[in-house]
Amino acid sequence: MMFSFPSFSAEIPENVRQAQNKVELLLQKNSAAGAPFIIVDTRNQKLYLFEHRVVQSIYPISSSAVGVGNTVNSNRTPLGLHKIAEKFGDGEPIGMIFKARRPSGVLAHIEKQPIKGQGDDVTTRIMWLQGLEPGINEGPGVDSHARFIYIHGTPEEGLIGTPESHGCIRMNNEQVIQLYNQVAVGTLVDIIQ
Repeated sequence: MMFSFPSFSAEIPENVRQAQNKVELLLQKNSAAGAPFIIVDTRNQKLYLFEHRVVQSIYPISSSAVGVGNTVNSNRTPLGLHKIAEKFGDGEPIGMIFKARRPSGVLAHIEKQPIKGQGDDVTTRIMWLQGLEPGINEGPGVDSHARFIYIHGTPEEGLIGTPESHGCIRMNNEQVIQLYNQVAVGTLVDIIQ
């Protein structure tokens, strides 16, 4: 008797498939076919890690509480093609709070219930994004790197899956470590809606 197992491919919405095809073409043109890349779907609050044309992982995320947008000081999650410019947090414990991308020495209380905290602490790991589309997410007034847009852990794990951030992509702390360990500086990240 044959058993069938659920496949990630059944869970991938059309907007993610379109973004996947776009990034795979770009990688192919740059002789990097098969390299890992990330699609962040703000509509469905999910992050997809692809490698060799296959979904390796799907993680719930939280993007901005006020929606998408690329303007400086908007507190919105920027759309478009990015890359991981820098990574921070190697070896730090789960819940380490970062200030200016440096470990503070203080561990956050990780709230598993859907309760909003007092701030917007950045915890556990940081992947700092750089926009790759001039005038959209790179350059004056819209620059994702200058806006300090990260993929990072959060103490507000109970709110993951709903738009609650101040512009960054928040993840569960254990899952942000998993992702961090699977991607390198230079990995492409396409943020879509």
